[in-house]
Amino acid sequence: MTQFEKDGGSAAATPAQAADGADLLVVVVFTAAQAEQVLFGTDGALQTLAKGTTVLMDTTMSPAQAQAFEAKLSATGHLFVDAPVTGGSIGADEGTLTFVASGSAAAMSAARPVMQVMGAKIAECGDHAGPGSTVKMINQMMCGIMVAASAEAIALAAKAGADPNVVFDVIASGAARSYVWENRIPAMLAHDFTPRGVVGIFTKDLAIALEGAKDVSFPAPLTAAAMQQFIAATAMGHGLDDDAAVVKVYETTGAVDVAAAARRS
Repeated sequence: MTQFEKDGGSAAATPAQAADGADLLVVVVFTAAQAEQVLFGTDGALQTLAKGTTVLMDTTMSPAQAQAFEAKLSATGHLFVDAPVTGGSIGADEGTLTFVASGSAAAMSAARPVMQVMGAKIAECGDHAGPGSTVKMINQMMCGIMVAASAEAIALAAKAGADPNVVFDVIASGAARSYVWENRIPAMLAHDFTPRGVVGIFTKDLAIALEGAKDVSFPAPLTAAAMQQFIAATAMGHGLDDDAAVVKVYETTGAVDVAAAARRS
């Protein structure tokens, strides 16, 4: 908040204070429960937010939760855009986020100029809440699986005696390369788990994906397996570390130290 004020913003003590006189309300919190509190709780934004104003919901939640918010806000005379973001803290800092957005034409029209400032891409998914959260759910499902798979691969490489640095380079230049591999493996090799996207995000978001899969009777065994590794990392005390810290689960169970192996090579 101090930095926001230094950059020219006006800090508010409560959501109600922030929403008073606002032309658009942007909600970026960790969970749907927190979003509920921001909007409808004590000193919530709906106490002062003018009717007809749009709420741009950038919090990752289940499609059903996004639809419930749209219904509640419609009943209070407000518009709603279901627009979870991807791009992490780096994308937020650089204004290069992707907004995965769905909402009515009027709501999208009100929110689009702000999304264009904060992001590099707006993926428009539909004319009502739900599709935006569905697409974000799939994105998070894939990212979680890929982070866990990358950790498993580099830990196995170290355990088997391969040079982790060479493994990183080979995969980064081959068919198995990915943004996740190129972004997370250097953190594992350096044992640098300074948080950018934390382990706890995936224990939340993979749970959303598993619940969404269950709702449509769809099996998601890889998602379930990745979820267990992030739960294990949380149980080991890494919930607030960068999600690359999931490698610690493999290091512990496999009796291997990836960073130490990288230094020896």
